[in-house]
Amino acid sequence: MPATTALPDAAYTALADGGFASSELTRGPWNHGHQHAGPPVALVCRAVEQVARGHGLTHIARLTANLLRPVPLDTLSVEVAQDYVGRNAGHFSARLLAQGKEVGRFTLLAQRELDVVLPAGMAGHPLPQAPRSPEASPAAQFPFAGRVTGYADLVETRLAGGDFWHGPCAVWFRMRHALVAGEAPSPWQRVAVAADSGNGISAVLDYERYTFVNSDLTINLLRPPEGEWICLDARTAWGPHGGGLAQSALYDAQGLVGHATQSLAVRQRES
Repeated sequence: MPATTALPDAAYTALADGGFASSELTRGPWNHGHQHAGPPVALVCRAVEQVARGHGLTHIARLTANLLRPVPLDTLSVEVAQDYVGRNAGHFSARLLAQGKEVGRFTLLAQRELDVVLPAGMAGHPLPQAPRSPEASPAAQFPFAGRVTGYADLVETRLAGGDFWHGPCAVWFRMRHALVAGEAPSPWQRVAVAADSGNGISAVLDYERYTFVNSDLTINLLRPPEGEWICLDARTAWGPHGGGLAQSALYDAQGLVGHATQSLAVRQRES
């Protein structure tokens, strides 16, 4: 793609009928017609945030995405259900739809935020820090960046430790463009856009010879992230029968905010 071609303003544009038009910025690395899972997961998070906020539940403590099918580069819609809403926590479920099919099913836990004074000197506090700050981390690009417009154009990345596709790796992510046109992404949406990349940054297999796609993603957050930068400190382990697990510690500039996990399936590409 020529460098002079203007990029879209956002990953999605809200439509009058409640759907969302997907832009090229959502394109993933495995198939040019499919989206990277980060943006659609963030889109679902956005929808649940709006419903939960009406109950005074403003912290997304857990998001689990079951990715049923590849998400096409097409118009998407989100349906949200309230499974149970209590005084301090609410359980929500959601469906992501495209081309008349359900492509993802989600559950989310939202919590009420309160000011609680904690005792000093607790084990594990102050919270662990990322390997390097975003300011001290050099700019870096995904190995697939630049081939076509896609996810690598949606986010800015800086290398906090290790190296792309060479095992354990820590990378800072910052969104270059909005998730939905005309809106600033929430802290939880910023995490969701980045967290699905754990298997990508910590890969140990040759991308040209293997696929290692995740069919799920779970994010647990202990506090609201602060600022634009989110760091994934990721590592991938493989079992002997084609299964794998990617685990990421999640940080903002202040320290640990949570963890993310992905179940992986490794397959050899056809020559």
